[in-house]
Amino acid sequence: MNDPTKDPRFLRDPYPTYAAMRSVCPVQPGPTGSSGRGSYVVTGYTEAREALSDSRLSKDTAAFFADKGSRRRLHPAVAHNMLASDPPEHARLRKLVTKAFTTGAVAKLHPFISQVTDALLDQWSAGDQVDLIAELAVPLPVIVISEMLGVPETDRPDVQGWSGELFAAGNPDLIDAASHAMAEYMTGLIATKRLQPGESLLDRLISARDGNDHLSEEELVSLAVLLLIAGHETTTNFLGNALLALLQHPAELERLRKKPEDVSASLDELLRFDSPVSTTTFRFTTEPVVLGGVEIPSGVPVSVALGAANRDPERYASPDQLNLEREAAGHLAFGHGIHRCLGAPLAKAEADIALRAVLTRYPEIRLALPPEQLNWRRTRLVRGLASLPVLT
Repeated sequence: MNDPTKDPRFLRDPYPTYAAMRSVCPVQPGPTGSSGRGSYVVTGYTEAREALSDSRLSKDTAAFFADKGSRRRLHPAVAHNMLASDPPEHARLRKLVTKAFTTGAVAKLHPFISQVTDALLDQWSAGDQVDLIAELAVPLPVIVISEMLGVPETDRPDVQGWSGELFAAGNPDLIDAASHAMAEYMTGLIATKRLQPGESLLDRLISARDGNDHLSEEELVSLAVLLLIAGHETTTNFLGNALLALLQHPAELERLRKKPEDVSASLDELLRFDSPVSTTTFRFTTEPVVLGGVEIPSGVPVSVALGAANRDPERYASPDQLNLEREAAGHLAFGHGIHRCLGAPLAKAEADIALRAVLTRYPEIRLALPPEQLNWRRTRLVRGLASLPVLT
């Protein structure tokens, strides 16, 4: 199988390709990496849930590459993060940050999220052409997660740039360089906070590092980098994809215009319809695994196509139709199992507040370009627009 991210048609709309793959078999060989190693891709919903919760599919990528070598020079803090670990290390690291992202903790952030959203929308005027990605979907989550971590306002544009570069498919040198820039920045910020402690989430993680939780320095930097990246990438793409979906479905858009309070109940369907994370970071089999009737040998990378699973007709009737009355709970946009995105409550809160504000303040909003002319980010993992020009 060739790498589909090299095809602009796939980036614009991957779902016909996913449907064709799934119709043949929900588990099948995927692209061959630069090292010549094969892989498998999971496109079926049932098989995806199984793969995401099967302990025989390891996320410990350091162990995978230990005896294989790699030409990549990712910074260790990026290469060996919480997402790339198995229990018990994963549980220990996740426990340190889970409390910051509970529904209750996120609820306390609602006033700040609303304040930031309003400040961003205040810069728009009726009739303007606005890039919803650059002027809302990117800055809102960047500001929120940066505030949580205590990243100074002057540093946030750099953080945003490095994060985008980390997802630049087909450009390993740029990705590697961005990983070092991000890790070195976070190392410096941690050193500054040790001299001038505050009340941020990063300050609390530093206390864990220096207290009884035995968080190593590398783990501290890694957690900080991961939270910074994951804390806004998913939400940025979620917001952009959701707004585009609504703009392309006038009846559903009109429903929410009339009843903005229904946005909350619509978020799961918007996530299912166009998942902000297209494909998971890879797992690998630690022993032969049978998935969807296919035997995957030991030591083989496996990717789960979350976007494909969420459009599986075996799970969702008429999956290519956006239906805001659908019961979409159980979608896999945030993953499943022990690695399910812990920032899901924050992402949903930001999207809920932002979508309501846009629909309330700019009820005549519409696309400024035909959908086929929109520019999508070229990346294997996340699915998101590079820009979304609209008329307010």
